[in-house]
Amino acid sequence: MAIRLALEETAASLRARRVELTAELERLTEPPAGGSSIAFGKRVGEGTTEAVERFATTATARSIAASIADIERALVKIDDDTYGVCDSCGDPIGEARLEVLPAASCCVTCASKV
Repeated sequence: MAIRLALEETAASLRARRVELTAELERLTEPPAGGSSIAFGKRVGEGTTEAVERFATTATARSIAASIADIERALVKIDDDTYGVCDSCGDPIGEARLEVLPAASCCVTCASKV
């Protein structure tokens, strides 16, 4: 009973985090304001700065999308009663790792191989 309650709390926490990350991803992937253009060159100035910022935003968006995918995987594992089991080797994922990274789908050993 206590384990099921803990899993429900974990699932609720993961769902809340997914909502936050989805909102942030939507904000980051909004199209630039109308009339905005990106250009490179020594004399462009702000255009170069904007281009660099867009590259950074793209990298951040990819990271957030990966985190959302990890959360989705963890929620599936909770539903399938496989939460806490490594996707790669089948061994248990340590409790300390799951406390820090509740969306972890691999144990420390397998995660370090990637």
